[in-house]
Amino acid sequence: MIDLSTRYMGLNLKNPLVVASCGLTTGLQGVQNCANAGAGAIVLKSLFEEQINADVSALTEASSDFMHTEALEYLEGYGHACGPHEYLSLVRDAKQEVNIPIIASVNCITAERWVDYAAQLAKAGADALEVNVGFLPNTDGLTSAVVEERYASILKSVKSRVDIPVALKVGPYFSSFRQMAQRLGKGAQAADALVLFNRFYRLDIDVNSLKVVAGNPYSTQEEIHTSLRWIMLLAGKIDSDLAATTGIHDGLDVAKQLLAGATTTQLCSTIYRNGFVQIKTILEQLRSWMETHQFTSLDDFRGRLSQVQSGDPESYERLQYIKGLTGFE
Repeated sequence: MIDLSTRYMGLNLKNPLVVASCGLTTGLQGVQNCANAGAGAIVLKSLFEEQINADVSALTEASSDFMHTEALEYLEGYGHACGPHEYLSLVRDAKQEVNIPIIASVNCITAERWVDYAAQLAKAGADALEVNVGFLPNTDGLTSAVVEERYASILKSVKSRVDIPVALKVGPYFSSFRQMAQRLGKGAQAADALVLFNRFYRLDIDVNSLKVVAGNPYSTQEEIHTSLRWIMLLAGKIDSDLAATTGIHDGLDVAKQLLAGATTTQLCSTIYRNGFVQIKTILEQLRSWMETHQFTSLDDFRGRLSQVQSGDPESYERLQYIKGLTGFE
């Protein structure tokens, strides 16, 4: 009997497949589709502070010609307070309609909004919160130390206001990711999980129209390697659970991440490409692989190929091909 159950941030999941925050989870129907297909948990589409700011700005701009300044300030404050109303309703409705953990997601740009929205989502009944941090450090004077402090400060502020588990979703672009992961993933204020890695919005150039355009929004299997390496390096060395995301498209990709030491794996692009039925397909592929290797539970092999369990830990840190070992120049 194959047992795919796991615990993620203290939550009981029937399997390690978590639908990532994306357009597929932006409404109740999408949430139901994910649950019916067999997902272990669902991360709702992120609540973006920028979108609320844009909506509030449009509202106040339309009213500025006939409203008093104090009235406009009141309207702006009311807009920010009520901005997440539909999202909070989605959290409540999802909890009533499906019987798997619902993880809310926030993506904010100011410290006070992170904390305010996090508290509201916890009160609405979210089982956990995924804090999606991503900003481009492209300002003079914004040093690596300042950037790292912002991440740590956001995590500390949110955890101080909510009692539900908090995951921190981050990108790989730090000068010393090992040091950053330990800062975020160890100690009393550690994230309950680190989600590795955020796939940021990509730009491209249309050479025919000579315009900047959106790049491909979907990942490929070739993009699994960055998170795979870092999960192998971090598993067993920090207190946080590790969730793998980006580049996970089939059951063997899930097996790789679990062997590396991941607690869960997040799916997105593969569902867009293949439909919700892909969740069931991946579960069948994972079970088949486990049967082949005579594993009956995830704990039988999770982390088996992590650095901490390796007899040759230095090999996990090589950045260049070595012909004598790999056959490649």
